[in-house]
Amino acid sequence: MERIYKPLQTLSEDEIKRILLDDNIQELIILPLSVGENFPQWKFAQDLCINLSEYPDTRVRANSILGLAYIARTKGKLEKYIVKPVILRALREETEYKWQIIDALKDINLFMGWNIGAKQIKSTL
Repeated sequence: MERIYKPLQTLSEDEIKRILLDDNIQELIILPLSVGENFPQWKFAQDLCINLSEYPDTRVRANSILGLAYIARTKGKLEKYIVKPVILRALREETEYKWQIIDALKDINLFMGWNIGAKQIKSTL
């Protein structure tokens, strides 16, 4: 896959719904990043990233965790009781993109003042 670097789109709720219905993998890979970075309603963005963390494609799942990090950075809000189990599961189950999940977790911890996954992070050093 060719890498193309461009700013993340600001999507409307209708555009997000269309992407979800179309099930186009290239759009779904980017969706949690765009929503995490740009969507104004943090709760909607969080819930979308949580839902995409269950998607069959590992790239979408990994980016859903990164999308949560974008929400932490841009909105400063996440619900720990919802987010924590999803992140810890991703740390256990995702191998190919574990580095990305750890980076996202470090950002979430930094911006939210949390200390999730400290043992898992230490074991990768």
